[in-house]
Amino acid sequence: MDYLRLGIVGIGNMGSLHVIELTEGKVPNCKLTAVCDINPQRLEWAKEFNPSLLTFEDYKEMFASGTIDAVLIATPHYLHPVIGIDAFHEGLHVLSEKPAGVYTKQVEEFIKEAKKSGKTFGIMLNQRTEPYYQKIREIVKAGELGELKRCVWIITNWYRTQDYYNSGGWRATYAGEGGGVLINQCPHNLDLWQWIFGMPKRIRAFAYNGKYHDIEVEDEVTAYAEYENGATGVFITTTGEYPGTNRLEITGSLGKLVYENGKLLMTKNSIDDRKFCYESDSGFGKIESETFEVVPTGVGKGHRQIIQNFTDNILSGTPLLAPGEDGILSLSISNAMILSSWTNEWVELPNDGEKYWEMLQERIKTSKAKENVVSKVQDISDTYNTK
Repeated sequence: MDYLRLGIVGIGNMGSLHVIELTEGKVPNCKLTAVCDINPQRLEWAKEFNPSLLTFEDYKEMFASGTIDAVLIATPHYLHPVIGIDAFHEGLHVLSEKPAGVYTKQVEEFIKEAKKSGKTFGIMLNQRTEPYYQKIREIVKAGELGELKRCVWIITNWYRTQDYYNSGGWRATYAGEGGGVLINQCPHNLDLWQWIFGMPKRIRAFAYNGKYHDIEVEDEVTAYAEYENGATGVFITTTGEYPGTNRLEITGSLGKLVYENGKLLMTKNSIDDRKFCYESDSGFGKIESETFEVVPTGVGKGHRQIIQNFTDNILSGTPLLAPGEDGILSLSISNAMILSSWTNEWVELPNDGEKYWEMLQERIKTSKAKENVVSKVQDISDTYNTK
């Protein structure tokens, strides 16, 4: 195989971006050959932008057409595992937009079918391509911070207006989207949190539904996590705060990292603070330390880099930067946070997801799509209108 023939299911905002970048040749050895959407207008736009594309309203017809080797799924969240599993059954490779799904029980089946198929399974965790996060992970995994103590991420710069939530009747509903800020905006942050610091053993969280917007799902969350080694974590997020903050702080016995406003600062202790604590003869002793800026090399290419890596894995065996199996990790965390808020209890990790699934079904039964929604939110394809 000289190049990968890729099809896209879902030509919404993200799907449109992928159509544009692939048509413009920004992913070498990956050729967009077909697209699918249930909205004829979306297909019309794609065909006008790229006349060589085959268009389908039924994704199963596209899968059976013999015109693609792999599929990129960019549909609403609930459909990611459904379409992905059907793709594996057709012998196709799968790259799913985040999240891998809405609840872990469904994603476990997604992973199971991927393994049975023997095909490549990737997920669009594009923030893993960012050099700063790669450098932070490298420092932590190399033990340069010593014994890890705490990870605090304040990620409140996800501000959204009511007009954003009115851009689709399915948005911010349990039946249509499956959740709020955790399932929509924060999968990348939750993935990076565990990718860098590891998976927690239990979580206690407080999620507030519709605190700042007319929506039925969470738009503010504060969570506390505990880890096997005794370390702790705090994760704070919202779509209702302006100006917001994006500050990641990781502390260990040998120092700490602070990443904020595009700058990474590292403080390095001259001695492990646990050793100093018990050997110092001064009750108010201070450890000598130095603080300096860490500037990583390279430029992250986001979505394009994930698609390129996915393509290279299929064509030449390059290891995946974001294996699809990893998608269940951040989802496990977000499910645990929401379940903790619903039950007002600690939630252990890992768990079978049964309780979360049951309580989610109860909310889906009373979930209501927004009617007569009117929004001025611009789709990315509007800026590439061929008419």
